[in-house]
Amino acid sequence: MLAQWYLEYLIHRNRPGLLGDVATLMGMLRINIVTVNGLTEDRRGFLLTAAPEKIEMLQKTIGDIEDIEVTALRPPRAIDLVALRHGRSIVESQQVPPVYCFVRGELGLMIDLLGQILKENEGQILGIRGMPKVGKTEAAIASCVNASKRWIMVSGTIFRQTLRTHLNPEETASDCVLLLDAITSTSRPLPEHGELVKEVLALPLPKIVEHPDIFIREGVLSSEAFRTIIELRREPDEVINYDRIASSSSAFDLS
Repeated sequence: MLAQWYLEYLIHRNRPGLLGDVATLMGMLRINIVTVNGLTEDRRGFLLTAAPEKIEMLQKTIGDIEDIEVTALRPPRAIDLVALRHGRSIVESQQVPPVYCFVRGELGLMIDLLGQILKENEGQILGIRGMPKVGKTEAAIASCVNASKRWIMVSGTIFRQTLRTHLNPEETASDCVLLLDAITSTSRPLPEHGELVKEVLALPLPKIVEHPDIFIREGVLSSEAFRTIIELRREPDEVINYDRIASSSSAFDLS
């Protein structure tokens, strides 16, 4: 049975004909190359279509090609597909949940990654960290559009402060993504909203939570509840420090 696979290798010496040798080997094994792209100056990625037994043969024989080192050969993940589309490597932290860091100049890449994750997984909880007015909510909404899903604001401040106390039935359909701002949800206690947050987090729908550390600190969620954390900064060295953020909602007029 044919399936998709992701191959990535590190180039130790970029000699003439190296890519041709790799492509020739795949052709001999009847492996179809769907996409190939450079990820860095010394790293190349492939999206392949092949039967599992052909991939096993590739794994055994590709090591015979000099000057490369295979770093990944697996079913493709969201991070792999997005890296291939954009022609650049995306660094994944080794912590749990994995953390991906972006700056505002990489919003397109970040939105594509979030959108791809939303397409592939149901019921997950994603977190977005960042200082005020860096574009977190806008990126979350754009990611929903990228994934062809409806975004439902449960709490937030992008238009005005939103603290929902109930959702309509159509807002819990399978094509919806629920957006929550943890600071907005916890800074002004409202029992009805708190009950809705509990109900929303238990729904088998994807959720995007801004300021996830606040929910973790307040005991609303554990860190293990998050599938992925995204960090968005204006500059690579910007510090995300919640101690510097005022608890009043005025600090989040354009989160």
